[in-house]
Amino acid sequence: MTVETNTPSCWILTDGKIGMVNQCLGLARALGVAPDLKTVDLRAPWRWLPPALNPARLSTITPQSSALVPPWPDLLIASGRRSIAPARAVRKASEGRTFCIQIQDPGISSTAFDLVVAPAHDRLRGDNVISTLGSLHGVDAAALDAARQAFAQRMSSLPHPIAAVLLGGDNTVYRMTERIGDVLADQLRGLAQDKGWSLAITPSRRTPSSVLDAIRPKLQGLNVDIWDEQDPNPYLGFLAHADAIIVTGDSVNMVSEAAATGKPIHVVNLEGGSEKFERFHDAMTRQGVTRPFAGTLHSWEYDPPDDMSGIGAEILRRMTAARAG
Repeated sequence: MTVETNTPSCWILTDGKIGMVNQCLGLARALGVAPDLKTVDLRAPWRWLPPALNPARLSTITPQSSALVPPWPDLLIASGRRSIAPARAVRKASEGRTFCIQIQDPGISSTAFDLVVAPAHDRLRGDNVISTLGSLHGVDAAALDAARQAFAQRMSSLPHPIAAVLLGGDNTVYRMTERIGDVLADQLRGLAQDKGWSLAITPSRRTPSSVLDAIRPKLQGLNVDIWDEQDPNPYLGFLAHADAIIVTGDSVNMVSEAAATGKPIHVVNLEGGSEKFERFHDAMTRQGVTRPFAGTLHSWEYDPPDDMSGIGAEILRRMTAARAG
């Protein structure tokens, strides 16, 4: 515990990918702790091996990784495959005093950690597993209000109704092909040109350049704002000001964050997929959160999924019980 506030000291341990970092930050926010962000990578051959074959030793991380040295934190929140071995090593080095939380299915027994928080579509079970509908995040009313004010001037040039368009891209199971990009570009042009929608578009680092090359010329002269990836990311500002949301289906994070707004979410199907993703999308559709995007935007209401509410209290309860035990 820190002397000044009596709150748990906390490390966040990831490989630096923004999706992983945001999930950890969202949980830290729910817990009311101020985390120290640590970025790690694994040496060869550990980086190529599955987590079950990685030893719980700090020597597995590269010299370029953040220093993992005492004093050990009261709480460690980790996410991502390359965080698993060093997270276990910190837990071991602290002789169990560091309460270790792994976000998402670690691919090894959940008993290697004090707690695992994983989405329900991972189908992970255990006494120390907490299941959520989607991914953890920090998008709440306060964050949206702050973003609404921060990006008010930028958004003033776009008349309502506004559709936020969140573009992902290729990953291990989905592909955003040129054909999908061409179809999406035509659909977006139809919304802006024929239906009077303004479009606030934010790509990710995974968005193929061919897709953006297809979209930009077809939207010239219309009420459109496409983030150039140079200015501060307006992602939250776009969500805050939007009347409806279009999001590609490759990212559980983006769909989960969009769902926190309570606004209609239209999902763009990409090529590929997996059973886990299908379970997630089916659950979101059944709860009335999302609908497929087919070129038209609809209006409906739903209760935003409330994964974050109460999760902080439950984790603090388990931390207290673990220390007492």
